[in-house]
Amino acid sequence: MANFGELVLVLGDLHIPHRASKIPAPFKRMLVPNKMQHVICTGNLSAEDYAELQSLAPNVHVVAGDYDVVTVADPTQHQQQQDIMYNPNTNNNNNMNATSTSTTATTSFPETRVLQVGAFRMGVIHGHQLIPWNSKDAIERMRRKLNVDILVTGHTHQNEVKVLQNDLHFHINPGSITGASSALVDGDVVPSFILLAVQDTKVSCYVYEFVAGEVQVSKTEFTKKALASSGPGAGPEGGAANVALMASLLS
Repeated sequence: MANFGELVLVLGDLHIPHRASKIPAPFKRMLVPNKMQHVICTGNLSAEDYAELQSLAPNVHVVAGDYDVVTVADPTQHQQQQDIMYNPNTNNNNNMNATSTSTTATTSFPETRVLQVGAFRMGVIHGHQLIPWNSKDAIERMRRKLNVDILVTGHTHQNEVKVLQNDLHFHINPGSITGASSALVDGDVVPSFILLAVQDTKVSCYVYEFVAGEVQVSKTEFTKKALASSGPGAGPEGGAANVALMASLLS
């Protein structure tokens, strides 16, 4: 396997089973245990999803979404399970889909996380906290608040990789890995996730999209001082790296 440095899987907004039934099969085949060192999730997942993420990498970093599904045991029914809609803004009382009112759900996921990978300090939030939610200024304010080089957010269900202030800081949104529907998106949501290959001060950012039954990959490279990017198959170096990385994940 080629040396890509530390691999960081970035995904979020699964919304299983309420807005999506599953992760697309081609994506699922790529989620191979022990290939990545870190998994970052921007929230809106179930306890089953969380358990699966924990099987993929030794370091799993999850933040609370605005619609997490937490599975809890009902003490009055042996081993019976129930789904609870958790909203951190409603004091854990949004239990409208529970099969019983005798059990309340909580989540251990924090609102924010900060981690260090290579030379990069990364901050993670779900994204509903940003006001306005699609504002570059709001993203930059949150980045400064967390004091990070890279800010990772979700919520919009649309992937994005962009430069922030003075080409020195960056924003990453993996979109929804399941293509879950969203009122923020006109039309169908394109399933997507992001894989980061971190080598000290350099990050190769691969965006995977499932479009018309095929996986498409685009690549952006950046350092703490400069940025260079290429689209899907744009240039022999970017294309070869995409193919090599894809092969390494599927092996």
